[in-house]
Amino acid sequence: MTQSAPLLIELLTEELPPKSLKRLGESFAQQIFNKLVTDGLVKENTDYRFFATPRRMAVYIADVLEKASDHHVKEKLLPVSIALTPEGKPSAPLLKKLASLGVHEVDLDRLERQGEGKNEAFFIALNKPGVELATGVQNALDVSITQLPIAKTMHYQIKPGTKDAIDVQFVRPAHRLIALHGANIVSVQALGIKANRTTLGHRFLSCGELEIADANSYEAVLSSQGKVIPHFQDRLTSIKSQLLQQAGHHQVLMPDALLEEVNSLVEWPKVYSCEFEKEFLEIPQECLILTMQTNQKYFALTDSNGKLVNQFLIVSNIETTSPESIISGNERVVRPRLSDAKFFYQQDLKVPLIKRFEQLSQVVYHNKLGNQQERIGRIGAIAQYISRVVSEHYQDSAPITTEYVQLCERGAMLMKADLLTDMVGEFPELQGIMGRYYASHDGENHEIAQACAEHYLPRFAGDHLPTSRIGLILALADKLETIVGIWGIGLSPTGEKDPYALRRHALGVCRLIVENNLPIDLVPLLEFCLTQFKSEEVQQKASITDILQFLKDRLKSYVKESGDITYTTEEIEAVLSNIKGQFFEVPKKLQAVHHFQQLPQALILANANKRLNNILKKNLTEDIGKVDASLLELLAEKNLFHTLQELEPLLKSAFLQQNFALSLESLTQVSGPVEAFFNDVMVMDPDLKKRHNRLALLNQLHQQLNQVADLSQLAK
Repeated sequence: MTQSAPLLIELLTEELPPKSLKRLGESFAQQIFNKLVTDGLVKENTDYRFFATPRRMAVYIADVLEKASDHHVKEKLLPVSIALTPEGKPSAPLLKKLASLGVHEVDLDRLERQGEGKNEAFFIALNKPGVELATGVQNALDVSITQLPIAKTMHYQIKPGTKDAIDVQFVRPAHRLIALHGANIVSVQALGIKANRTTLGHRFLSCGELEIADANSYEAVLSSQGKVIPHFQDRLTSIKSQLLQQAGHHQVLMPDALLEEVNSLVEWPKVYSCEFEKEFLEIPQECLILTMQTNQKYFALTDSNGKLVNQFLIVSNIETTSPESIISGNERVVRPRLSDAKFFYQQDLKVPLIKRFEQLSQVVYHNKLGNQQERIGRIGAIAQYISRVVSEHYQDSAPITTEYVQLCERGAMLMKADLLTDMVGEFPELQGIMGRYYASHDGENHEIAQACAEHYLPRFAGDHLPTSRIGLILALADKLETIVGIWGIGLSPTGEKDPYALRRHALGVCRLIVENNLPIDLVPLLEFCLTQFKSEEVQQKASITDILQFLKDRLKSYVKESGDITYTTEEIEAVLSNIKGQFFEVPKKLQAVHHFQQLPQALILANANKRLNNILKKNLTEDIGKVDASLLELLAEKNLFHTLQELEPLLKSAFLQQNFALSLESLTQVSGPVEAFFNDVMVMDPDLKKRHNRLALLNQLHQQLNQVADLSQLAK
């Protein structure tokens, strides 16, 4: 019986790139595991763990066979026309093919014929021996190393200057390889290194070369003797725990990206608390936090109100009872960084933002779309247009006056001005944030200052939205100007390529309108946006129809993934196929259609609407006109007409009040008359007047059925 045991493979290297470490470790382990599963040495549900530290990638697989089971395979040989001679004997190509499979005595009766005519071919059933462990591990190692997601490789030599020198290409120079099946070394090699059972621990804290007795003792030996926590997640958990402990009653800022990067720089993490001078707290805290996180990989602390304190935490790779030199060294290192931030901030304050607006004419936005100042002019005009359109939305709180429209224009002038400041030049991530600080310092209107930061929102899916009115309007104007302009120069998204993030901007447009219930019709708004571009190319290429469809596609994705109700594809299509640019109506219409779907009359009306579509598409002409009640003869057509006449005021009132649920519920009164009409009335009557009158009646019904949504999308 084939024996099984845990398998451990470790590749010890020079320091691996920290931002890629987790991905490299996961890929190394997964590729090895998958290949061993393919070779039959490991079952798919077997547990395995990946390890990744700055100097190693490893994988532990709980149960691996010494040899895979033998199995039967059916091999295709050759077409019968090639495999046999004219005399019906085995041909030379057939003999050669069989020999390559280890079959030297030919028995045609043993071969199976399948197919017909030219497709008829010989097959042979063979007993294929299972893969040996060493062969399987070697293949798995080769595949894993070849397919690692390495952005840039290094070239180096093993045993340079000798006759045994080997040229190697890998992410970093490799030094040792462990391959243990239980307690036995697996005879494999990689990158010019033969496998054994020794490794190295921490560069400074380890007791020297470590011998791993068996696969199960790997983690324990590295931890106790090597001062290495090899498992990536275990090390991350330790860092989080220590950070929280050291923070005490303060809050520690630990973004995931920073945690993972720091985790990839240490093997035996130890957290220490440091301080900086309180005078630096006069600088906007975002500057201090960013410089500590980006340049030094430190963790900032805030009080319970979110205000930065003059303490920070470091994650060291050294554990010591006397950390004073480590602490003082890091405090000394961070001081020049904070001094730079203070200098940039003080220098920026000397020039008002409005002065920097004038300099934006020297900054090219795009060679086909002009400079940033020209772009700001377009955004300002669009913002003023939007502010007038949505004035009714804010009528109860503060009507948008002429003065307010002017505030939108000034907000547009200042919103990008901080791009020319020293602080944003050093830390581009602070664009908008610094604009808010500088605008406040200059005494600008509070909402304008807020809008300098908020017009970038939402930056990503799930991000929060602007809270100020000017911020909301400028955010919408900024995104629409970008979409129309970039689309107009032929750089609309294609496949996975979206260099100007138009999909993200489009999703932002949908969220800004829908979540704020802005009563905006995007069709005239997009047309106005287009008029702001002087370029003939933009005027010709920026198809409003295509851009609107692009926005609707993003809206479709948005409504699928947001809200408490999960809408069906049919419900979404029913609503979206019936709107043009009134995105703000979509949530209410979706809720109404979802509720309507539960009613027993819904399917009757949906099927009727689908039938109406087909009839009217073929027969509706401009000369049909309105319904003439005097031409209605049959009871079914009279009942349908009178029901529609009675319902029309209610339907109109409900629609104007955006009570879409009531509109659809009221339509259920038509279901009976509709069924009777289609059962009893011949629409295409030989009498042309009767035919046109019935088509006019159906057209009237069709308009009412499609007022909220295209109900035919719900048909079965």
